[in-house]
Amino acid sequence: MKVRDVMTRDVHIARPGDTLREVAERMARGDFGFIPVAEGDRLIGTITDRDIVVRAVAAGASPDSPVIEYISRDAQTVRDDADLKTVLDLMSGRQIRRAPVVDKHERVVGVVSLGDLSTRVKEKYAGETLESISRA
Repeated sequence: MKVRDVMTRDVHIARPGDTLREVAERMARGDFGFIPVAEGDRLIGTITDRDIVVRAVAAGASPDSPVIEYISRDAQTVRDDADLKTVLDLMSGRQIRRAPVVDKHERVVGVVSLGDLSTRVKEKYAGETLESISRA
């Protein structure tokens, strides 16, 4: 089974000039807390609901501040044609719960989350990955 078989394809992309308010509103409407940030077709980072609260709001940022100021730039991606073990190892090793999925041209084509994996892989592997992610 490949990453493309379990990833969420309906991915929302934020742009560097989008405001914190705009991105937070999209997160609220879509009931998700993670958005890849791209400039054109190129992924430049990600932003989470936690980034907005801890990095931006807690520091006194205006809701009209651009997300580019608060993104995580070291986004850990996985290819859509990778085996599921690859993403399990990535999430476990880097202690992440979500990763942007890119195609062979490095364009964002989806997002894979621990929730996506938990419904499609053996419970044992999803549990081991969650345990590794949750370690302090």
